[in-house]
Amino acid sequence: MLDPMEWPEIPELVFRLCLAAALGLPIAWDRERRTRSAGLRTYPLVSMGACAYVLVGEVFIANPAENPGATARILQGLLSGIGFIGGGAILKNDDKVAGTASAASIWITGAVGVAVGLGSWSIAITLSVLNLIVVVVLSEIKSRVPTEPEEF
Repeated sequence: MLDPMEWPEIPELVFRLCLAAALGLPIAWDRERRTRSAGLRTYPLVSMGACAYVLVGEVFIANPAENPGATARILQGLLSGIGFIGGGAILKNDDKVAGTASAASIWITGAVGVAVGLGSWSIAITLSVLNLIVVVVLSEIKSRVPTEPEEF
């Protein structure tokens, strides 16, 4: 049960979790419309989940500023876990590998959630925007570059 002293924190927590999910949506929309392996649900969930773990961790760390090792362990676990989720987006068929951009975007989306959880709005927004720009703009450029079969 919530301690009555925690009630004033609920709007801030809801705001952070919603912001994390919202910052994951632009890349999710792009990935969904391109029918990639991860899409509209995955990215907001990864971002919101990373944010949630940071927020929960801060509750159990008495003073995060005095115990940076505890925060580092939370971030290390998130980095590994989100990498594992991204690894699931990578598909290999014969000599072709697909999904590496989705995997990298999932990893970045986790960092967006962490930044929101830590209150670093500028980092979160910048990562979200740059992630979208790289995936959208470079996908367009990639689609226009002729590919040549490799010779062995």
